[in-house]
Amino acid sequence: MSEPVVPASKVLKHLAVMCAVAAVLGVVVAGLAIPFAGLLGMGAKDAAKTMNKLPADFEVGNLAQTTKILDAKGDVITTLYDQNRVYRPLSQISRKMTSAIVSIEDYRFYQHGALDVKGTMRAFVTNEANNGTVQGGSSITQQLVKMTLLYNAKTKAQQEAATDDSYARKLRELRYAVALEQAHTKDWILEHYLNAAYFGDGAYGIQSAAKHYFGVNADQLNWKQSATLAGLVKNPTGYDPTNYPDAAITRRNVVLDRMAQLHVIPQAQAEKLKKQKLGLHVTSSRNGCVNSSAPWFCDYTVNYLLQDKALGDTVEARKKLLYSGGLTIQTTMKPAFQKAASTSVKNHVWATDQAIGGLAEVEPGTGNVLALAQSRPMGANAKKGETYIDYTIPKEIGNAPGFQAGSTFKAFVLATAITQGIPLTTTFDAKPHMVFPQSSFANCPGAGNFVGTWPVGNSTSSGVMNVYRGTRESVNTFYAQLEQKTGVCAPFNLAKSMGLYLTNPTGDAHGNGAERVPSFTLGVVNVSPLEMAGAYATFGARGKFCEPHPVSKILDSAGHVVRTYAKKCSQVMPQATADAVNDVLRGVQEPGGFGYDLGHTNLTDTKTGQVIPSAGKTGTTQDGKSVWFMGYTPQVATAAMIAGANEAGTPIGLGGVEVAGAYHSPSGSGFAGPMWADAMHPVEDYLKAINFTKPDPHDIKGLLIDIPSVGCESVSAATAKLEQAGFKVSRGGTDWSSCPVGTVDYTSPSGQAGSGSTIALVTSKGPAPTKPSKPKKSKGGNNSGNGGNGGSHDHLPGGGHGPHH
Repeated sequence: MSEPVVPASKVLKHLAVMCAVAAVLGVVVAGLAIPFAGLLGMGAKDAAKTMNKLPADFEVGNLAQTTKILDAKGDVITTLYDQNRVYRPLSQISRKMTSAIVSIEDYRFYQHGALDVKGTMRAFVTNEANNGTVQGGSSITQQLVKMTLLYNAKTKAQQEAATDDSYARKLRELRYAVALEQAHTKDWILEHYLNAAYFGDGAYGIQSAAKHYFGVNADQLNWKQSATLAGLVKNPTGYDPTNYPDAAITRRNVVLDRMAQLHVIPQAQAEKLKKQKLGLHVTSSRNGCVNSSAPWFCDYTVNYLLQDKALGDTVEARKKLLYSGGLTIQTTMKPAFQKAASTSVKNHVWATDQAIGGLAEVEPGTGNVLALAQSRPMGANAKKGETYIDYTIPKEIGNAPGFQAGSTFKAFVLATAITQGIPLTTTFDAKPHMVFPQSSFANCPGAGNFVGTWPVGNSTSSGVMNVYRGTRESVNTFYAQLEQKTGVCAPFNLAKSMGLYLTNPTGDAHGNGAERVPSFTLGVVNVSPLEMAGAYATFGARGKFCEPHPVSKILDSAGHVVRTYAKKCSQVMPQATADAVNDVLRGVQEPGGFGYDLGHTNLTDTKTGQVIPSAGKTGTTQDGKSVWFMGYTPQVATAAMIAGANEAGTPIGLGGVEVAGAYHSPSGSGFAGPMWADAMHPVEDYLKAINFTKPDPHDIKGLLIDIPSVGCESVSAATAKLEQAGFKVSRGGTDWSSCPVGTVDYTSPSGQAGSGSTIALVTSKGPAPTKPSKPKKSKGGNNSGNGGNGGSHDHLPGGGHGPHH
C-alpha cells in the first residue's frame, strides 16, 4: 500500500512551526538540531513568540485517589472517589504492563526527548492524507501533560482549552512536556502516566484498572491482560471491554502484534494470545454510602468528617480531600454489632411502613460508635421506602429533626436528684391524674418563672411509692413531683453535658419550641438515637461522658497517620451518682420491671454461662408517636427507637399503624424493647458478664441495701456492722429473747432499708420468766416469738417495692 500524498505547502507549513519550536527550545532529536533560520513564515514566528511566553516549569501535582473507609477490623465499608484511582509506584507495576503501554503508545519513549519528531511527522502525514486524526503523534510525556491539564480544568473554558485541536494547545503541551523531561526521569514520567491514565468504566490508573477488570493487583498483570489495558488508553469508552468486548479484543490484538513487531514478545506467542478470550473478572467499586455495607454509619462518618476543620478550612476543601485524597479512614464500627443492629431494625420495621426504626450503639468510656441502623434504606426510590435522610444522628450532623424520647428523659431527673442528695427512699403519692402549677418548678437563675398549669396523667401505675418503684414502673406523676424538688435547670444542663443537642431552651419569642420546660422529664424534646445512646453510655461509664465519634484515625495515601481521634471524655456526674442510677435502672430489667426479659432470655456470657448484668429505661410519648428502649451494660449502650412517620418523615401516631405486618400497642417495653433485644443477643459472644459497680451506701442516700443480720451479737459489734453497711444506729428498747442478756435481739426495720436511714437495735433481756402452768394446759418452754437472729418486725416504707439485687 502506497504512502498517502500530502501537498507540499502543508508539509512546509508544519515543518516551519516545528523548526521554530525546536529553535526556541533547543530540542535535539536523533542527533540533529533543527535550524531556526530559513524556514520560518509568520505562523512559525507566532509560534516561537507563544513558546517564549510559556512558563519554563510544569508539575503534575497530586493525582486524585480513592479513599477507603474501613470498619474496626480493617475490612472495607466503602470507597469515596471523584476518580477511582489507587496510586502505585513503578516498582509495583508489572513489567509486562510497562512494555505493553510503551510499545503501543510511544515505542521510542526512552530514546527521544519531549518531542518525537519521527512519530509526529508520521502522524502528520497520515492525518493530513485522511483529512482527520487517524494516528496520534504525541509522546507519553505530552499525553501526561494533556491529562494533567484536563484533570485540573475547573471551568468550561479551561476544559475547552485543554482539548481544542489547535497549534496553541499543542505548543503549550510541548513546552510543558519539555519542562517535565528536564525535571524528571523517564521512569518517573511513565509511572505518573500509568497512574493518571483513564482505562474506562470508571477506572483511573493502572491499579484500579487491574482490580476492576481482572481482580488482580497491577504487579500481577500478565501479557494478555497488559495488552488489553494498554489498548484501552487510546479510546477508553469505545474499547470498554464490559460494553464492547469484540472491539476490546480487536484492539488488544493490535497491541499484541505491535509488541511482536518490536520483538517484545515472539510472534508465535502473540498469535496464541490473540486466539484467547479477554478473561475478565469484573469487580465493581463502591463509591459513596448508598451501596456500602453500612449506609447510615457511612453517612454519619462522612458528615462527621466534613465538620472537622482540621481536614480543611471549608466544607468544600474537606470534601475534596475525602473524595480525592486517597485516605484510609479507620472507623469504630464493629461488623458483628452492625450486622445484628441492621437485621433487627429491618425485621421489626419494614422499609415501606408508616414508621421509622432506628438503632444506635455506643461504647461506654470511649465514645466509639459501634453501629448505626435504620429501617428505611438509603436511596431515592420512595416506593421502596428509600430516603437520604439519616434519622439515627443529630440534626446538627445530619438532616433529620429527631423524635421525642418520652420517659427515657426521667433518667436525667433521677441522676440530678441523687446528686442533690434526695434519698431514693423518698416517697410521693403518685395519683393517676394531677395538675401542677408550673411556677412550682424552679427555672434557671434569671430565666424567669414558668407560668400556667401542667396536667399530668399516668399510663402505668399509681399510688404511694419510692424512687425505685416510680422509676421501674415509669410513673409520670411521681417524676413530676421529683422534678419539683430538683428544679428544671439542673436536669436540663446535665442532659446537655451528656451529649444532647439542647440548643433552644426558651423557644422563640413566644416560647414556642422551648426545651427547658417542666415537661422536660417526660421527654418532649426531639433527639436522635445516637444522642441517647451516648447519654446512657455515660451511666455505663460511671458518670464519664465520652463524645460519640465514628473514626479512630486517618492515614494518607502513603500509609502515614495524619489524624487521630482520641476519646474526648469528661466526668459530668459523681461516680457514686452513676452507680446509683445503674442500681435503680437495672430494676427495669429485673422481675417487676418493664424491660424484664422483653419476651426473651436474659443476655448471657456465652463463655461462662453467667447472666450479663444490664440496665434500661423505657420511653413512650403520651401521644404515641414514638417509643424507645434504652438498654446498656458497662460495655455497650444501645438506643432502640420506633417512631410513627409518613413518607416525608413527618411524625404520626403509632396507634392503628401496621408495622412489620402487625399492629402494636405503642409502648417502649413491648415494641422497641424486642428490637433492642434482637440486636443484643447476636453479639453476646463479644460481651462479658461485667457487673455494674455497687453503689457506696455512704455516698448515696436512700440506697436500698440489705440490713445485716446481727442477732445475738454485742451492741458494739452490731453497731459497727450496721454503720459499715451505711446505716445510722439507735437503741430501740428491750425484749425477751433466747439471746444472751444485753446482746441484740433484732433490728427494726429488718430485711432492706435505705442507706443513711436509722436502724433501731432491740436488745435481749434474757428468756421470758417461766409462769406456773395449769394442769394439762401448759405446753412448757419459752415464748420465742421474738427470739432468734432478728426476725422481720417492720417493713420498708412503700411496701418493699425495691428491685431484687
